[in-house]
Amino acid sequence: MEKLLAEIYSMDESTIKKYEKHLMLGGGTRGIPVIKKGKGVRVYDVDNKSYIDCTSQSWAMYLGHANQEMNEILCEHLKNMSHIHQGVHTPVRYYLANLLSEIAPPGLNRVSFTVGGGPAIEAAMKICMKNTETSRDFLCLYDSYHGSTLGSLGATWMSTRSAGNLIGGSRFLSLTKPFIRVPNPNCYRCFLGLRRPTCGLACAKILELTIQKGVSGNVAGFILEPIQASGGQVILPVEYLQEVRRICDKYNIPLIFDEIQTYCRIGEFFAADYFGVTPDIIVLGKGLGGGLPLAAIIISDKLKGFQQDGEELHTFANNSLSQMGAIKLIKMMQNGILENTRKMGNYLREGLELLQKDFPQIGDIRQAGLHIGIEFVKDNETLLPAVEEAAEIRKEMMNRGVILGMAGPCKQVLKIKPPLIINRTECDEVLNALTDTLKKVFCK
Repeated sequence: MEKLLAEIYSMDESTIKKYEKHLMLGGGTRGIPVIKKGKGVRVYDVDNKSYIDCTSQSWAMYLGHANQEMNEILCEHLKNMSHIHQGVHTPVRYYLANLLSEIAPPGLNRVSFTVGGGPAIEAAMKICMKNTETSRDFLCLYDSYHGSTLGSLGATWMSTRSAGNLIGGSRFLSLTKPFIRVPNPNCYRCFLGLRRPTCGLACAKILELTIQKGVSGNVAGFILEPIQASGGQVILPVEYLQEVRRICDKYNIPLIFDEIQTYCRIGEFFAADYFGVTPDIIVLGKGLGGGLPLAAIIISDKLKGFQQDGEELHTFANNSLSQMGAIKLIKMMQNGILENTRKMGNYLREGLELLQKDFPQIGDIRQAGLHIGIEFVKDNETLLPAVEEAAEIRKEMMNRGVILGMAGPCKQVLKIKPPLIINRTECDEVLNALTDTLKKVFCK
């Protein structure tokens, strides 16, 4: 066993290049180093260079890498079981379902587990279809991201021209379900050229008009991210979400919150609590399993749920190891990590606001907990997107040992979303590296 691990971990760049031809990648970010190991908020490449990981590996490693508390309970659990068939009951699945119901908003008490975010979105869609009659079409927002499975891809920006041209998702349109899109409330770049608070929530009015005149039959469901992540780190205004809730109630439309990226990361368990708006279905994924593959939906007591007759089956939907990771994560969140998320998020925001005074090219800072986006502009007059500069900033930050995320089609937006255990010293490292980087990029 030790020999095998040594053989794998000792691979150098030349060996990796030789093996590269055997691997197909359908997505991901180019230019990321080959990671050999991680510890805490840091990852290390094959040359042992250290990086603070402000992507949390697809925003999923809430506790960072090689967390001792998590590893200990997972190793202990592995002595008993790992994978269990979905139809076989286990104490860990019952415990997690109850725990999620306890922390969920009131009225959301039934949980179904699955293997990843895309399948969880599809599970939510199934629940909607069971609860809406004379319906076919779902609504989603401009620039949304809800997965790349054939059921969810139609709601994801990658099937549109949002990136400036048609890319991956558009190649499978004959197999995907069409969604009807309505404007997202991107108040920094309002599609209607309006400004808050005098806009009258025009985007919500368009939503209602679309329901009335743009959908055949009833709307099957409306799915949105309370904070659009890939779509530019857009934090939806609370008054918009309140109006969406009112409209969905008026027309009996199930409202789905895609909380795959907001769960815990915003300093609360749920965006529903953060904004004070409760949906009918919450979708969870990414960090839910504490770094292991797990996703889930939590549904309202008012909705009909799944029947045990083949409506929803996945081989690894009852992965007890991932479920144990999810339980341990919740306990650790309740024991100070949610509080740390709020504190460090506010600390990073304060540092970014100080930088903004010296660098007006920081056009907008969007922060909720450790869910942070920075939009770069050419200047504050025209607000022209600084796409090339953002790419240069990201590359230079990588050179300085900090990995930043990118915001999908909004290439001028960079994301800072580190593990939720990050401390003030590590935040200072990120801010110092960014300060030096901005000087290099904008003070030539």
